[in-house]
Amino acid sequence: MEIFGIDVGGSGIKGSIVDVASGKLLGERFRIATPEPVNPDQATDIIQEILAKFDWNGPVGCGFPSIIKNGVARTAANIHPDWIGTDVKSLLEARTNMPFTIVNDADAAGLAEMKFGEGLNHKGIVILLTVGTGIGSAVFNEGKLLPNTEFGHIEFRGDIAEHYVSDRVRKADDLSWKKWGNRLNKYLRYLERIFSPEVFIIGGGTSKYFGEIKELITTQAEVVPAKLLNQAGIIGAALAAQEGQ
Repeated sequence: MEIFGIDVGGSGIKGSIVDVASGKLLGERFRIATPEPVNPDQATDIIQEILAKFDWNGPVGCGFPSIIKNGVARTAANIHPDWIGTDVKSLLEARTNMPFTIVNDADAAGLAEMKFGEGLNHKGIVILLTVGTGIGSAVFNEGKLLPNTEFGHIEFRGDIAEHYVSDRVRKADDLSWKKWGNRLNKYLRYLERIFSPEVFIIGGGTSKYFGEIKELITTQAEVVPAKLLNQAGIIGAALAAQEGQ
């Protein structure tokens, strides 16, 4: 079965057709950079452009950087505040005439990693962290998702966590991989004390550089890079749409 997957990020919106049986993209991932912070009209126009690029007309799964309840955005940390209270599902369906399933973006990435990636062979508690413009999180216990956890927004070292250890902060503060890796290690050890996971999966844009920092990690839990890298959000969004049908 083919479903279109879209991953809305703080700095870009990506999409492709997904074979949900195999977890493979059927074509190149197409990305359009977004203004920061992206507002509803801008994002909707971009999503329409991406769908038109693939000449798509069918079900769409959309990973979105917000707490999502019944298709409605409840937070807006790295997107325009106009999203708060917006019925994202109804907005996109009205503009595209296609059925949409909306899911938190990190939860989407987690769904993909649990079915086709590093989470596949792990039991117990699995925590995926998407580290990019902000920090998203997806938590699974015995394969079942606890949605909308948003661990990037918990208080950590006097601020919220993503203001200390996101990739945006690494770039803005010109941190070496060693300095940034030590920050990530402190954050992971903090989460480990609270949740005692079996494994942390590091996704998002920094996952492809995991080799630069893996020797700095001292958690008891195993820490691994996401297998699906920056395709996970697209694949997981399509999986969420499949489950919602």
